[in-house]
Amino acid sequence: MVLREPHESTWDDGASPRRRGLAAQGRIAALALVWSADEPERVGEVACLPPGVDGPFTLGRAVEPGADGALPLVLTRLRPFERTVTGALRSARVSRCQLRITALAEGELLVEQIGRGKLQINGHDIERAVVRPGDLVIAVDRFAALYTTRPGDWPRQPACVDPFPFGEADAFGIVGESSAAWDLRDKIAFVAARGDHVLVHGPSGTGKELIVRAIHARSGRGPLVARNATTIPESLLDAELYGNLKDYPNPGTPDRVGMLGEAHGGTLFLDEIGELPHAHQTHLLRVMDGGQYTRLGEAGSRAADVRFIGATNRDPDDLKHDLRARFIHVVVVPGLDERSEDIPLICRHILRDARLPTDEAAPPPDAGLIGALTHHTYTGHVRELKALLWRAIAASPGDRLLIAPPELELKGPAPRLPEQSTEPDDLTREQIVAALEQCGGVRTQAWRLLGLRSRDQLKRVMKKLDIT
Repeated sequence: MVLREPHESTWDDGASPRRRGLAAQGRIAALALVWSADEPERVGEVACLPPGVDGPFTLGRAVEPGADGALPLVLTRLRPFERTVTGALRSARVSRCQLRITALAEGELLVEQIGRGKLQINGHDIERAVVRPGDLVIAVDRFAALYTTRPGDWPRQPACVDPFPFGEADAFGIVGESSAAWDLRDKIAFVAARGDHVLVHGPSGTGKELIVRAIHARSGRGPLVARNATTIPESLLDAELYGNLKDYPNPGTPDRVGMLGEAHGGTLFLDEIGELPHAHQTHLLRVMDGGQYTRLGEAGSRAADVRFIGATNRDPDDLKHDLRARFIHVVVVPGLDERSEDIPLICRHILRDARLPTDEAAPPPDAGLIGALTHHTYTGHVRELKALLWRAIAASPGDRLLIAPPELELKGPAPRLPEQSTEPDDLTREQIVAALEQCGGVRTQAWRLLGLRSRDQLKRVMKKLDIT
């Protein structure tokens, strides 16, 4: 069931002129909760800015519009197939209106601290700043949210996987609620239902083998035979791949069915296939076409019903062109830099399995560590994230995991300061009328000319001064 958020009836379905950049991409602005002092179970929920409304909005415990007409944002558990409203933040530490948020041009947001406590943007202490997707907004000691986006048409489709709890690993071990994570699940479901060969491509440490196993499990095919292609010597490639008769090529050689025989009816997974020399890659072409092969020492040919899945961190075009052409489908596994908002969920998943020497559970991370991990530049991705967490565990004696590895820093890019704005009460009727005349009556241009923060501010002051 799709629930309506408070005051949703006031939203305009048309895209705000100030957010046409996002609208053109079919996206909406969203703040993803990545850390909460008192409500950690809500990490992964998002506060979406309604299309067609510039604001101002507030984020906090409020559920009713403020005296100035600011609309409160509520959190939702948003997936491609469902949208469940969970409401405003509930922690007593959070002010009713903790943050004030106004949409600006080109997908930027003006974020202002109006509640108790301090505001940080990317780790920088500040009272108000302009943020862009990827920036981290921290209400110090209260919560942290990452500015991200969501497809504007969610929810839109049936679930591509069996139901699993929000924020947890799915049946195949994939963790993430970002649009990148759900795009990956959709792609897995699509290619799994087809019999063509698949190439899984992504940076080292992103979990390509996990994706391969998910594709195979969803395919319903027989056995999965996995082999690292780089461990097969060139002189033994045919023997390993096709197998051989007993006593061939030397007396005492055991009879072997080869990888193709083992994988008959199922899937043959060749990891690091991009490391195979082109001469080796040629050996795969004929059998990938029709499954025909001949065991060493055997006169007749055999047929194997085998689906090939290769995995590589190289550019797919580095493969021999005719081998690359046989991989009809390519599944791209995103790195952590493409799904930063999933990092806290992946951390939680890793930490649950990280038992300390005392057999106690690992403590949760603090906001500083989450902030540093979301802004870190990864080369080893999930594998590197796991190593960083273990180093933080070793260096954090208290009940929270703190920033410990020297390569982690809390501070990310410095936020841009907003341009000086005009207070609505400082404007005269004559100034507003003159601005409207100069802009041909177009209010979306007039409020900018007047130095106001939003179109709604202009609308309110025009009503107050009885300007039609």
